[in-house]
Amino acid sequence: MGSISVERPLAPPPSTTTYNIASIPADGIGPEVISAGIKVLNTLAQTFNTFSFTFEHFDWSSDKYIEKGRYIPEGGLDSLRKFHAILFGAVGDQRVPDHISLWGLRLAICQPFQQYANVRPTRVLKGVTSPLSSCQADPSKLDWVIIRENSEGEYAGHGGRSHTNQPWEVATDVSIFTRHGAERLLRFAYETARSRPRKQITFVTKSNAQRNGMVLWDDVHELVKKDYPDVKTDKMLVDAMTCRMTLQPETIDTVVATNLHADILSDLAAALAGSIGIAPTSNLDPTRQNPSMFEPIHGSAWDIAGKGVANPVGTFWTCAEMVRWLGQEEAAEVLMEAVENVLGQGVKTRDLGGKAGTEEVTNSVCEEIKQIGKQRGFGSKAK
Repeated sequence: MGSISVERPLAPPPSTTTYNIASIPADGIGPEVISAGIKVLNTLAQTFNTFSFTFEHFDWSSDKYIEKGRYIPEGGLDSLRKFHAILFGAVGDQRVPDHISLWGLRLAICQPFQQYANVRPTRVLKGVTSPLSSCQADPSKLDWVIIRENSEGEYAGHGGRSHTNQPWEVATDVSIFTRHGAERLLRFAYETARSRPRKQITFVTKSNAQRNGMVLWDDVHELVKKDYPDVKTDKMLVDAMTCRMTLQPETIDTVVATNLHADILSDLAAALAGSIGIAPTSNLDPTRQNPSMFEPIHGSAWDIAGKGVANPVGTFWTCAEMVRWLGQEEAAEVLMEAVENVLGQGVKTRDLGGKAGTEEVTNSVCEEIKQIGKQRGFGSKAK
């Protein structure tokens, strides 16, 4: 099915839970950061000694596309269904048009697996400087989670081109909004907001200009919010939301937006938190009928690929979100604590103003996990 190897950590005690993870490093810096993430995850598992990971690697990449004419081999999606989760690197290659690589791999997994909730937490990590002066002085002012509709909307893939290369050539992209798709995502977003201390959500729209699909989006939101009277709600047009994120970050907690709007807003959020290199993404099927997929949002970054300077923190945070999704809440918190401790010690890559490379940051996080484990008596087997 295109898988190339299986990586097995030290044999765990029989009583532990083993999570089977599909690893798809793909393109650019993807293999570097996914390798770093796997090393950190195995260190975390060995430290806790109550769960373990088995990784099966799939060589689905732009190299494979150029060689075979497709990213995912026949039956490839079926082979993914047996895993507890998917750890994804980045797709994108200078030799392949972006719309082909995105639809050939990432979206080809997200859509069939009904990973309709894209979740992107954002906060200023210890040791990271936000470009916002207010957040630089008080990092707690920026602590958001952006919920992105991940299955339809502006990225539904409907449309086409006709009269190619003629002066009257026409191209269309049709946004698809369904009541079912909007309602399930909005309910997930409200449940997320309800689970957070502030119980606050900002609903993002653009229905003043997009008067059909976005108005349906608005209508469904009006119905859904009535079922969550304990959640404080406000509504923003997407363009005004960019200003609010920059000027009043402390007024925001949970944000819900459509596929395109949340895609853009979450990249802005990552930059406001200090670097796109630290931001994680979870592509969730909340029903858990299909495996969910976890990825850093930084892309393939071909300009630094193979140089050993890629920031692995986005992958580490992504791994923490995956571990949390798998039910290991304490382990996820320890992983993030280790990451922040290392950043606070000044071990940072160049995008964060440091001088460390990928390997140094990774090794430092692994050592910090072990130290936290020893301090808390987790009975680490890590050496």
